[in-house]
Parts: sequence; C-alpha cells; structure tokens
Amino acid sequence: MRYAYAITAALLAGGATATLALQQPVIAQVAQNEPGAINAAAPRAGAPMSFADLAARLQPAVVNISTTQRVQVANQNPFAGTPFADLFGRGQGGDGQPVTREATSLGSGFIISPDGYVVTNNHVISAGGPNSRLQATVDSIKVTLPDRTEYTARVVGRDPVSDLALLKIEARNLPFVRFGDSTRTRVGDWVVAIGNPFGLGGTVTAGIVSAIHRGIGQGGAYDRYIQTDASINQGNSGGPMFDINGNVVGINTAIFSPTGGNVGIGFAIPAEQAAPVIESLRNGGRVRRGYLGVGIQPVTDDIAAGLGLERNKGEIVARVEPGQPASRAGIRQGDVIVKVGGREVTPDETLSYIIANTPIGTRVPIELIRDGRRQTLTVTVGERPPEDQLAANDGDEDEDDFSKPGNKPEQAQPRDVIGLGLQPLTPQIARQLQIPEGVRGVVVNSVNPSSGAAEEGLQRGDVILSINQRPTPTVAEAAAAVDAARAARRDRVVLFVQRGAGQPRYVGVRLDPVQ
Repeated sequence: MRYAYAITAALLAGGATATLALQQPVIAQVAQNEPGAINAAAPRAGAPMSFADLAARLQPAVVNISTTQRVQVANQNPFAGTPFADLFGRGQGGDGQPVTREATSLGSGFIISPDGYVVTNNHVISAGGPNSRLQATVDSIKVTLPDRTEYTARVVGRDPVSDLALLKIEARNLPFVRFGDSTRTRVGDWVVAIGNPFGLGGTVTAGIVSAIHRGIGQGGAYDRYIQTDASINQGNSGGPMFDINGNVVGINTAIFSPTGGNVGIGFAIPAEQAAPVIESLRNGGRVRRGYLGVGIQPVTDDIAAGLGLERNKGEIVARVEPGQPASRAGIRQGDVIVKVGGREVTPDETLSYIIANTPIGTRVPIELIRDGRRQTLTVTVGERPPEDQLAANDGDEDEDDFSKPGNKPEQAQPRDVIGLGLQPLTPQIARQLQIPEGVRGVVVNSVNPSSGAAEEGLQRGDVILSINQRPTPTVAEAAAAVDAARAARRDRVVLFVQRGAGQPRYVGVRLDPVQ
C-alpha cells in the first residue's frame, strides 16, 4: 500500500538493478546499435546537425504491435425488455444481455535478437487496454516490421509490476538493438524516441532528458522514470528511447497530458530496470523481488511537520504483515524508515525500490525513527508474493450507512477536535462502517468545511486510530494528543485514519488557531 500524491500519467497504448546486457547471440550478425557500427552515424557532440543517419540505422529494429480483442460491452438498446427490442435494437442484444465486439489496440516495440525476441509494455498486449474494467480477451498479437512484413507473436512472459512484456516471432536474421547503461544518463542529454504514435507507423522524434528518477504517482518499486520532452503520444508505448550513441536507455511508457496529446512531458522505464526483467522473462523464469511485508506511505510535508521530522527523508509504516520479514525483525506500524543498508530512503530512492532490488535472503540493517528516537534493526529480505495475493490483502474502501446523512446512531453529542466532530467507536457503529473487529479509535461524526481536516479529505464515518502516534481510543485521548501538539508548538498533527474495510493511512492535518 502506498499513498502517493503526484501527477497522473496516461499510459500510451493507442486505442485500447545492475545493468545487464542480453546474452550475445552465437552468430555473425551484429546489433543495429553495435558501437563500431553506430559511431560513424552518430551526430557530433553538442547540438547535432542531423539525426538522419542515426534514425536510419535504428528504425529497422523498431516494430508496430497490434492486438485483436473480443470485448463485452453493455447493451445500449433503449427498448431492451420491451416488445420493441427486436424491432429497434436488432443486433444490439435485444434481450438486455451484454454484447461482444471486436476491438484492436496499437503500440510499439523493439527487437532485441536476430531470432525475433521483441520487447514492449505489458499494457500494450493486455486485454481491454490500460486500467480497463471491461471484460475482454486477446485473440491475437501481430508484430509489423518497418517493411510491412507481419508476424503473429506469442507471449514469452509478462511482468505487470514493471509493465514489461517479452514477445517472440518466428523469423531469422532480423535487425535488432541492445540495452545501454541508463545509469549514465544525465539531465540535458539528447534522446531519440521511435514508435507508432496514433498508428502512424515508424515515427522519429528527438528531445532531451528532462529529469531522472521521476515518480509519477504509480507507487511501488518501479515508480522511477526518465522524463523527456521528446514528442511521444498514444501508440508510443513499448517503443525505445535511444541515447545519442544508439543505445536503448529507456522504454517509452507514459505521458502527462491534460489534453490526451503531447505537451512535452513523457516518461520511459530506465534500461537499468528493464534489462534484468527482460532477461528473467527470456530465460523462462518469473521475476523475483525482495520483500519486507509492510504497507508504506511517503513522509509528506504535513506528516513531517506533525511528527517533527526532516522533509523528503524516510517513509512511514502504515501496516505490518504478520509473519513477514518486517514483523519478524520487530518493525512496527508508525515507524519511519530512513535508511536501508546505509542508503537513505528519499523520494528518488524509495523503500520499495531499494528492497525490490535487494537479493532475497540478504540481511540488511534498517535504520528507523520510533517515538522520536533512532534505532537500527536487521531484516532478512524475503521474496515478494504474487500480485494477486497482495491485492487480496489490500481490502476495499466501501461506503457505509453511517456516512449517509440521517443515519446517526444513538450516541452522545460529538466533541469538536481540529474541526472534526468526534465520538467513541461503538460496536454498533463499527458494524455499520464495516470496521474490522478489534479496531479501537474515535469516529468522525461531522467535518467543518473550513478546517484543515476538510482540506485533506477527511469525511464523516472515518475512524481516527491515533494522533501523532498516540492511540486515540477515546475522544478525550484525541483532544489530549492535539493539545500536546499545540504545546510543542507544532502547526500540524498526523492522523492515522481507517475508512471502512480498507487499509489505514496517515494524513497530515493543519492545526487551526484556537478560537
């Protein structure tokens, strides 16, 4: 679980940690971006006169990828269920049942071996497209080369966590390219993107690296992208980003766009992250990642101010999974993890990123802050469970009867604390709110719309479990925790909030002046 507040990125499928080099094929053919072959074509250092020779050398290895899908859509026949259904809704599912339509999606990819291994994004070949809730199945995947030769592809492996997939087409002596070393990429370096925007076929654009290690609000170990102003659009997903020497330093994946088109902010998965994943998929294995067993949140400015911590340092533990490495090592909910193996936990080097790329079984020291004091625990890194198993543990944030106006349980008049009307959490209220058994806290009965709590999205029916790490089983304890924060001259408090059956989260709330 991660609560990240960042820009929203749009996946680019049209329509719908060391760097590893891929194994050298035992044939005479060389990669399209082999150093000896590419140097003569590379533009001179500084502002290049032209990218023409570089593009001509690399384009043959970049392909278009399309899928044919069957998608179930809702019946749109307004006469469904009436005697006129067949007359006016013929072919539209007159019985009111969903109907199946054929759909296509478009994306990009690139060949990494002469015998036909192709890299792309997982969302390019996924049923229904990115983030789709439609019921869909993929019937076929086609790879089209720049000379318009088409091949039917099979999926060798896919990794939804990193949004990468590896395909195979049956062909020989194909042009191909290699991954480069993205750890040497610097802000301001020239980059070239080649792909299939809006289904237009091989399109070359150029720009510079705008930022590295950029988080875009996706959370997890792979929320760490190269940002570029090279023009990329829908359909560029899965296409390569090359450096000036023709090395693949990124895989174009997402854009930030209020309009749906290019506004000069695109994102690519760094080669340093992609290459090991692709190598694992190519070798027929699943991708193994390190795991602690904690739900974490970034330490936002409000949370840092409320707890008296440094800004942009550390991540706070919102949940500890029983029986997992963190629990066995003694890590607790509310701990702020600031270092792992001597590496500082920051927005650029997140806990998820560090742990996911730590070998399974490694014993690492973890430095954390608990109750204002630093201490170090040693954790043996475990293996991350399958994603469907993790998703099942997250729970849902369902609405409840108590949150609806007029459904007030029999209870004493709530007491106002930081703009929130609070009252005890009784078994009756807990059942109405679907709060898990054993949870202790105070329930929000009302919210002052002018308060800092309202600004942070707190709402009626939320349950406050603690304030500034101090448990709040009663309203009096909640008020005392706020009074203690005021006495310490804090201008923020940190609430630990449960909403329905979902996982609790930390929220930093501004303290309003006492009236």
